[in-house]
Amino acid sequence: MLLEFSGLRIWYRKGDPVIDGLSLSLAEHEVVGLIGLNGAGKTTLINTVSGVHKDFSGGISFTDRGFKLHRYTVFAEDSSFQYYTFNEYLPHVFAAYGKTPDMERVEELVRGFGFGDYRRVLIRDLSTGNRRKVYLITGFALGLPLLLLDEPVNGLDFQSTEYLYDQINKYRILGTVLFSSHVLESICLTSDRVLVLEEGTISREFPKGQIDAAVIREVLNEQDT
Repeated sequence: MLLEFSGLRIWYRKGDPVIDGLSLSLAEHEVVGLIGLNGAGKTTLINTVSGVHKDFSGGISFTDRGFKLHRYTVFAEDSSFQYYTFNEYLPHVFAAYGKTPDMERVEELVRGFGFGDYRRVLIRDLSTGNRRKVYLITGFALGLPLLLLDEPVNGLDFQSTEYLYDQINKYRILGTVLFSSHVLESICLTSDRVLVLEEGTISREFPKGQIDAAVIREVLNEQDT
């Protein structure tokens, strides 16, 4: 296993856990999708695994001791590096990971996401979708063992969304993807497993071959009643 959670409890206020007793294993080279209603704990879980949120108990174990240098996160909201351009941000991140970018791969991703005209624009001046592309291109180009994506579809145009699905599916060759989305299509088209979060716990798990959008939608509708 690449990553394991055991009895994970995450909170913002002590005694009021957002995630309560969650246990989960992520295999190498798989895509796991998280879906649930607003407030189910999807973003909180991603933020905790990424190292941003520190208030938790329970176990998080990774196969490699250098966990920090083996994960990259595309956050749902990210206000970091706003005064960088893409051309400045990407080499900065690669240097932090001790890596040198494969510029052929970077250019492939820039073309695929239709980002070529925005490389020299400050991140703060980009649209929501183009800001997300900065972080997505960087994450896919890094190719680390664990890629965390929180609501990656938000703000993307149709062509970029289709390209995103393609890149998530191809990422299995490089590593594991854990991503959250409220868009059922994105979960069903890319995931090897789908986990339905409800009030901080996994209420249902759909393994490969049993991922059915209609059934998942019914589960979510039951949660909303």
